[in-house]
Amino acid sequence: MSVRIIIGAQWGDEGKGKIVDLLSSKTHYVVRYQGGANAGHTLKFDDKTIVLHLIPSGMFNGEAKCIIGNGVVIDPIALVEEIEKVTSLNVDLTKRFFISSSAHVILPYHKVLDQLKEQSRGKDAIGTTGRGIGPAYVSKVSRIGIRMIDLLDPDSLRKKIDRNLQDINNALRNVYGRDPLKADEMMDSLLPAIDQLKPFICNTTHLLHNALDKGESILLEGAQGSLLDVDHGTYPYVTSSSPTAGGACTGSGIPPMAITHALGITKAYCTRVGNGPFPTELDNEAGEKLRKNGQEFGATTGRPRRCGWLDLPALKYAVRLNGMNELALTKLDVLDEFNTIKVCTGYRLNGGETTVFPLDAGEVEKLEPIYREFPGWNRSTRDISQFEELPEEARNYIHSIEEYIGVNFTIISTGPKRNESIVR
Repeated sequence: MSVRIIIGAQWGDEGKGKIVDLLSSKTHYVVRYQGGANAGHTLKFDDKTIVLHLIPSGMFNGEAKCIIGNGVVIDPIALVEEIEKVTSLNVDLTKRFFISSSAHVILPYHKVLDQLKEQSRGKDAIGTTGRGIGPAYVSKVSRIGIRMIDLLDPDSLRKKIDRNLQDINNALRNVYGRDPLKADEMMDSLLPAIDQLKPFICNTTHLLHNALDKGESILLEGAQGSLLDVDHGTYPYVTSSSPTAGGACTGSGIPPMAITHALGITKAYCTRVGNGPFPTELDNEAGEKLRKNGQEFGATTGRPRRCGWLDLPALKYAVRLNGMNELALTKLDVLDEFNTIKVCTGYRLNGGETTVFPLDAGEVEKLEPIYREFPGWNRSTRDISQFEELPEEARNYIHSIEEYIGVNFTIISTGPKRNESIVR
């Protein structure tokens, strides 16, 4: 039996979807454990490209059962659209797709509040996707949330929506000067989606406990990345959930002692979407080259990602935070055309030097990276399937990262497609 967590080791967008897809052929269950439709996992195989936002990335490679866990917040209408996209590719979800009855629901008022709050922040905006993720988690923690199981009882659902709209409409009128929302319209839009989702809603924690009893293998798929964790990231410029290893347990119902592997995913450089500190960000020709070569545009929003060199102290922090015992390196090929490649090995801060990634966003803003330079390899790494066949400069680059972090790369991705991978 193996229970492996797939965790973003940076600010998200590390290529977790590809790694989950690659590993899913040899697992029994793939479980998405947190986040919502603000995350996009891009898969490329058989000349197809598909972006998944809620459905786990294990749907297309093998016969793994795919679960949306209790830690996810779900937009029912968006999920139905995604189901239709998946089934259009001749994938049968029957007996392969399950939705936790305890997962919380994103409703239209969550989206409205998300967008209004972000607008009101002005220059201090966090950079959310406006899809209602944060307000849905607020409802959950405030114990006024609506869960997937509530969708199965329309009369009770209507009463809960009416109850929540009393406070929300009061805020819309008196704080934001907006028209109130109507429960009737909300229910009319929800009911068709509910009919399509009903067959998939169940007690997924029970399914997973049975799988553990049988010794079956499980992949736990996170969204976003460790540096966006609401507790351990660059707060307040973070997501609203816990993409870290602890979040995998609470978001799935799997006990910590069952975890056998924590696989961290890192790019060969760094990117970040939205606002917040980013020590190695490059606002120059090299940053633009990383963005262009890596096609660094958000899969969900289309926003251009901020790009910079690999930050090793931040990566080591993520490794320690999650107990990562294996790593995957993605987008190595993006560095193929660089004469010189830099890696941050420490920081200058307040007149001194440190290798500790700070927990205060204000201090992170003040960091001045200390770089080590590596010679580039200036030839393509695409289609290479054996580590020994990589250029010597690329192997040295990888070995230096492993030496600094203290954890080895078990997978190296040299392109977006499933077969553009080195498994060590």
